[in-house]
Amino acid sequence: MRRRRSTDREPTIPLINVVFLMLVFFMVAGSIAPPLDRALTLVRTDALEGRAPPDALVIRADGTLRYRGETVDSASAFAADLSGEARAQIRVVPDRDLPAETLVAVATELRAAGAEKVLVVTERGLE
Repeated sequence: MRRRRSTDREPTIPLINVVFLMLVFFMVAGSIAPPLDRALTLVRTDALEGRAPPDALVIRADGTLRYRGETVDSASAFAADLSGEARAQIRVVPDRDLPAETLVAVATELRAAGAEKVLVVTERGLE
């Protein structure tokens, strides 16, 4: 009576399937998020918890305001166009070279227009 020699092989097909599914997931997840303005350089912080800004007001270094790629006339006009629920928490993405007094002025204008919270999104907050 001959005995079969059994060899224990690692199951590679399930591993390949898992890697393929992960690849597809990250391709889909990466294409869903809208890209930020290329001329924008973000503020750096070390310890900030935050979320990626799908709908955030972008403030460029020269003080111009943009929302979803469109130029916004003023912060108060932007806040007035939002629903009450969206106005409760407004995210602002400032350029790194934006003067602090401009950022404070925009945040003050948003608060005066009815924003309950104005959140400043930085580079660390997006990671």
